[in-house]
Amino acid sequence: MAFSFISPLVAHNDPEKRTESATGRPSASRKFLITGLFVYILVISSLTGVLYNQLQKHLGHWHSTATAIISGLPEIEIKPLRVEWTEKVIQGPLYHMGWYHLFYQYNPTSAIWGNITWAHSVSKDLINWFQLPLAMVPDHWYDIKGVMTGSATILPDGRIMMFYTGNARDLSQLQCLAFAVNASDPLLIDWIKYKGNPILGPPPGVGRKDFRDPSSLWIGPDGKYRMVMGSKHNNTIGCALIYHTTNFTHYELLDEVLHSVPGTGMWECVDLYPVSTKNSNGLDMLNRDESGVKYVLKQSGDEDRHDWYAIGTYDIVKDKWYPDDPEMDVGIGLRYDYGKFYASKTFFDPSKKRRILWGYVGETDPQKNDLKKGWANMMNVPRTVTLDPNTQSNLIQWPVEETETLRSEKYDEFKDVELGPGSLVPLHIGLASELDISASFEVDEALLSGTFEADVLFNCTTSQGSAMRGVLGPFGIVVLADASLSEQTPVYFYIAKNTDGTSRTYFCADESRSSKLLDVGKMIYGSTVPVLHGENYNMRLLVDHSIIESFAQGGRTVITSRVYPTKAIYNEAKVFLFNNGTGITVKASLKIWKMGTAKMDPFPF
Repeated sequence: MAFSFISPLVAHNDPEKRTESATGRPSASRKFLITGLFVYILVISSLTGVLYNQLQKHLGHWHSTATAIISGLPEIEIKPLRVEWTEKVIQGPLYHMGWYHLFYQYNPTSAIWGNITWAHSVSKDLINWFQLPLAMVPDHWYDIKGVMTGSATILPDGRIMMFYTGNARDLSQLQCLAFAVNASDPLLIDWIKYKGNPILGPPPGVGRKDFRDPSSLWIGPDGKYRMVMGSKHNNTIGCALIYHTTNFTHYELLDEVLHSVPGTGMWECVDLYPVSTKNSNGLDMLNRDESGVKYVLKQSGDEDRHDWYAIGTYDIVKDKWYPDDPEMDVGIGLRYDYGKFYASKTFFDPSKKRRILWGYVGETDPQKNDLKKGWANMMNVPRTVTLDPNTQSNLIQWPVEETETLRSEKYDEFKDVELGPGSLVPLHIGLASELDISASFEVDEALLSGTFEADVLFNCTTSQGSAMRGVLGPFGIVVLADASLSEQTPVYFYIAKNTDGTSRTYFCADESRSSKLLDVGKMIYGSTVPVLHGENYNMRLLVDHSIIESFAQGGRTVITSRVYPTKAIYNEAKVFLFNNGTGITVKASLKIWKMGTAKMDPFPF
């Protein structure tokens, strides 16, 4: 039941810059999420992936019917709108009449890049999904090479507008509009493209392939709507262009960019959104209580394939964004996820007053495997996003609460398991290929404080992984391991001491022994994670056959691992605790749930 897709512009010979597959092996069933690469999701339908033809098997008839209906409709005339500043003007996620809508890039003819259309699915709970007919296909000169990334906005008169990038015949990136034919349809099945497309092309000084991914629109106090676009200038300076509009068909480019950072290259999938400094509720862009708000600016780096964010302030009058800490600016500071995760976008969920983040998990095996099995790439579990109330300098990401509906009624619990130096302890829980694990580790404070200058230069990605023996680590959990540990994926903490006696904690995931296969990516991922005074070291792992999503310290640092086990599969998958530190003893306590299966079915018309 795994669905997946492939990311655009990815070099298949670079393990850090392409997608993965597992021919003949279990792939992540994605039992806790919708398949497919999302289209700036719901609110903001972001696209960057390809779902193979499992969808086409079910939708062939409905696609042809929908196409016939759309082609028979007249072009929609867009009339200028006078928009006054009012809280009643709704800019939103595509949460429509009780349904979450997900649009994603999909190739109906192959598991690899090409013929990019928009597939469409809906859900009541973000976990179980129904497939709908294709929303848009590449059928005009301005998008004949692909209906690319886009965003949704609900207009003041109730119309629902998609703003998307079309790839023209020469691969120029042109911005286009499409509208829901019937906004009163809860499923929004039919879409029609604006007869005046394209409405925007690359401005002077911007390359024809460096102008993409329009955001959803939001209104300012002057009554004008704003929209941001990803771009770069002088070849190396990543930036977010910003436009104004009053009628949604004509856009004025501002003289100055929203923000730019030298040396970061092309910015894709730019996202700007508010987070509360007062509580854990999500906010939309209409929020005006600026006394309790920070603004997150995020971009997906086309050159390094990572999703970067920074926290700062947004001046809605000058349309400028400023980082709180320039040394942690967008592209040089924090990342959403330190593993295999890209092209993400958030949306504000008005039904539960939360902001939700979605991205896609790419492949790192050979492209020929994708073709053989017929699919590539998967969605991550949707996550809520809030500002960390304790640090105020990083985000907290956490699986949506609906994920817990897939947990088994009973769980395995282990309390105060003592892990001395060099310990390896099997946890006998039965089937261990689909798990939700909550774990905390208590470190002997006397040993920790009595250790000086240990591994000052440690870094997850350049280390020897979980097999190394440091004074204060690594210690953690081994998942997707076979009984002999010939295959294993450890997720762990590592404590490094500075010369002044202070410590830094790292959270890492080691794929170096995750598979017996020789032609798949086997990275060691990770970064630092703040551990505050009085906190135990804690992690939550979502394990799904060949995907592991790891959350440290309540979600301050997140790592997604895409692995290809050949032996540690189904009933042969095991779980272990370990402590490879030479100078500390650790106590571990865990709760482990088995996970059920989400549904992904054609809509029962």
